[in-house]
Amino acid sequence: MDLFLDSQLILTKMANYPLSTIRHSAAHVLAQAVQREFPNAKLAIGPAIDEGFYYDFELPRAITPDDLVVFEKHMQDIINENQEFKQYDVSREEAQKRFKETNQEFKTELISDLNLPEYSFYENGPFVDLCRGPHVKSTKEIGAIKLLKVSGAYWRGDEKRPMLQRIYGTAFPNPKELRLHLKRLEEAKLRDHRVLGKELDLFSIQDEVGPGLILWHPKGARIRHLIEEYWKNMHFKADYELLYTPHVGRAKLWEKSGHLDFYSENMFAPIEIENAQYYAKPMNCPFHIHIYNAKRWSYRDLPLRLAELGTVYRYERSGVLHGLMRVRGFTQDDAHIFCTRDQIQDEIKSVTQLCLDVLEAFGFKNYKIYLSTRPKEKYVGELADWEQAENALRESLDAMGIKFDVDEGGGAFYGPKIDIKIEDAIGRLWQCSTIQFDFNLPERFNLTYTGPDGNPHRPFMVHRALLGSIERFFGILIEHYAGKFPYWLAPTQVRILPVVDKFNDYAYDVRDKLKKIGVRVEVDAANEKLGYKIRQAQTEKIPYMIIIGEQEITDKTITLRERDSKNQEQVSLSEIEGYFSELDRK
Repeated sequence: MDLFLDSQLILTKMANYPLSTIRHSAAHVLAQAVQREFPNAKLAIGPAIDEGFYYDFELPRAITPDDLVVFEKHMQDIINENQEFKQYDVSREEAQKRFKETNQEFKTELISDLNLPEYSFYENGPFVDLCRGPHVKSTKEIGAIKLLKVSGAYWRGDEKRPMLQRIYGTAFPNPKELRLHLKRLEEAKLRDHRVLGKELDLFSIQDEVGPGLILWHPKGARIRHLIEEYWKNMHFKADYELLYTPHVGRAKLWEKSGHLDFYSENMFAPIEIENAQYYAKPMNCPFHIHIYNAKRWSYRDLPLRLAELGTVYRYERSGVLHGLMRVRGFTQDDAHIFCTRDQIQDEIKSVTQLCLDVLEAFGFKNYKIYLSTRPKEKYVGELADWEQAENALRESLDAMGIKFDVDEGGGAFYGPKIDIKIEDAIGRLWQCSTIQFDFNLPERFNLTYTGPDGNPHRPFMVHRALLGSIERFFGILIEHYAGKFPYWLAPTQVRILPVVDKFNDYAYDVRDKLKKIGVRVEVDAANEKLGYKIRQAQTEKIPYMIIIGEQEITDKTITLRERDSKNQEQVSLSEIEGYFSELDRK
């Protein structure tokens, strides 16, 4: 069913609202629609999110797809009623009283936890909700809406609290944008890395091993090797030193770094070894810092660039785990740069260019860059250092001719940063790369180098990740290419298909020639018809097929067929090595 608005005038007005405002308003309309069917529904929260909005409910029964159709019709009716959004404030006592009278225990809990003297409410028609806003002027200005799915969600993300039903929807200013979004969602389903990972036998997650822990199957492990091999070679060329560090560290290390004070809820419980507590590492930084502190450094030795493919472990609640995208054990492509004040700008330029080169090699040419600056209130480090670091980030991007948006006050408390979001084949943005100054850890660990004056000085320290994590980046790659990896990344690059068994010997001779030049090649010697073998190779998304029949043996040739083409090309056996060597250089 297409949802549409009555007039071009309303479309014009809606263009003045941010998507987040439209979607937040739509969440209120969803809650009102649900209460039309379930008057005693208990309401939790209903925020706008990147792709739309959701609202959490406690309901007397499980919601079905048929219910979503009914709710959506109610929502459209409410939109057409043109209900005005009105905001007003009430006292804490009045807010508590209102929700206690209607048995809205989740709202009552929120009011108690917020502990404010006054609370903001929004009213539209008969519906009233605790909310800071903002909202559109009236429901008629919400635009085109669509309910998408329902899932379970623990209240406040705590598996010990009630399981609620979360209804997801989306809203756009006009039907055209909604249709484009829904089309993109359908395309995203076809690219789902969890489905393709199983179909292509790349990885698995198994209950007996543990949720959020990835098992890399041979084909997935081959691609991971290729990613890591390329990554290492690029870092050696850029004068990085590679490290390996332990998977666990003593409690006092994480106390000194501050992780036990500020990050403990994301860390696994400690293990006891010889009367001392150890934690699985959530980050690699303290280990790299200890390597830096293992010797004395002069300004002549800097910059020092240390990099590691370091596996870390973070406790993520089971409800947020999502294939390769949100896991509990993952490998960061981590690096730390230690440099002098005078070297900052050159290092930022160098690492930014390295980042863009690496991303482009994997097929990502479009991206958005954000510069996040000093928070207005809580931050560590000297103001002069913040200003110099921010200027270095800004001037480096300007000098490289890179457009960027500024997120004023959006930096971490310990330093400003650059974030790079890559755009995939269907226009989705993914956060992968970060270049982050840190004024906190150098102080905590007393990092120094000897300057030209013979005195100790504090180095500037830059955290840096290009891919983010290998697991998540692999998931992004699967969806970007819809499993059809480019030739250089494909786990099997070529499959040889002998038409019948008597051509197998020639097929194996061709295989051996290609193996000598490093081609990842295999022979399908199954006793099946050629058409079946071709379809199987296409299902497995293998870039090239080589067909071997009577004519090929007579002419000492091969017949080459690409993954997505019915066209076939004849290549002489004497030229085959050169042909595939040239492919490898593309």
